[in-house]
Amino acid sequence: MLKLQRLMIVCLALLALAAAVVVWRHSGPLQAPTVQQEIFGKALRQARNGEAGAARVLYQQLARDDLLPTQRAVLYGLLADYPSPRALKLARADLHHDDPEVRQAAINAVVGLVPAAQRSLILGPLLDDPLANLRYAAATAMLDLSPDEAGLYFGPLDKALDEYRQVLVSQSASGSAADDTADRTSASAEAGPDLARQLLLAQILIHQGDRANAGTVLKRVLTRQPDNVHAIALQVRLLDQQGNADGARQWLAEQLRQYPQSAALQHELGLWLVDHKQDEYALLALTRAVELAPDNSTFRYSLAMTLHAMEQVDAAQRQLQEIVQRHPQDRRARVLLINYWKETGQLQNVQVLLAQLEQQNPDDPLVQQGL
Repeated sequence: MLKLQRLMIVCLALLALAAAVVVWRHSGPLQAPTVQQEIFGKALRQARNGEAGAARVLYQQLARDDLLPTQRAVLYGLLADYPSPRALKLARADLHHDDPEVRQAAINAVVGLVPAAQRSLILGPLLDDPLANLRYAAATAMLDLSPDEAGLYFGPLDKALDEYRQVLVSQSASGSAADDTADRTSASAEAGPDLARQLLLAQILIHQGDRANAGTVLKRVLTRQPDNVHAIALQVRLLDQQGNADGARQWLAEQLRQYPQSAALQHELGLWLVDHKQDEYALLALTRAVELAPDNSTFRYSLAMTLHAMEQVDAAQRQLQEIVQRHPQDRRARVLLINYWKETGQLQNVQVLLAQLEQQNPDDPLVQQGL
């Protein structure tokens, strides 16, 4: 499960980078009327803080037709913590929004709201959309799906990814032929958006089994930004796919020697060790990641899962409790803590968490299910 989580983290991070390419072009300040700004701001605070009624006000804001695109995109970034049929309906309605920033945010929300197999059913039809950018955004969001999860959309996904690959190569090759895979980068491109495109290209190349060219792209990214954790994670994945586990371990060790205070690298090492059945060593790396970044819920969540896998249930529960205390809106940690407390028969604690969840979002599927 941690291996799947690792792939999801990389894919979501790349989705966020893809969205950044679009957001980069939106530099104007918000100019909504004061009253609307106040209402929007209040809803945003409630959702971010996991306050009572957060889901209701979040849905109300997304149902408005006068929100600025940037506002709507920000709200979609919070929607995964407040799932319900209505939440999914709102996200699906904006998959074809006129603004690309909103479309990307809605796709990201769908990824967070539904399991992998259902994701393919919702996003799969977009792979044949006349709008190229929508096809590419959907394909990127489906990159981590297995062939079985992609199902009937496996063919369209492969076609869309191949098309997107050529576009990314063309953008980064500064006028070279489309089959000249990433020997040059565009001198005029801004560093942020260009690196995002390069990372997406590398991920697509890895997905398609073009390991040599993927390695070339990653080498270029790491030359420009040696501490780019997403590129490092993809390099590790590439080495693993080549059957070079020793090389992957040595690569990670070298990065940590250069950046010993990088919590993200410690976390990446921990996930790699879990994938390779070295849980005791993974525990050290994941614990260090949490020590370096105590407010990072993803790092702490990984630590909790590893502790549980090693049958240190009490310690795992404490880590999840810490997440819920620091980030009350974090549904993923809350749900896992509920499950762990059920395992140990602590039903009173389960009832407390469910009651809090119901205050946040009475339409949450877990609330509807009950004990």
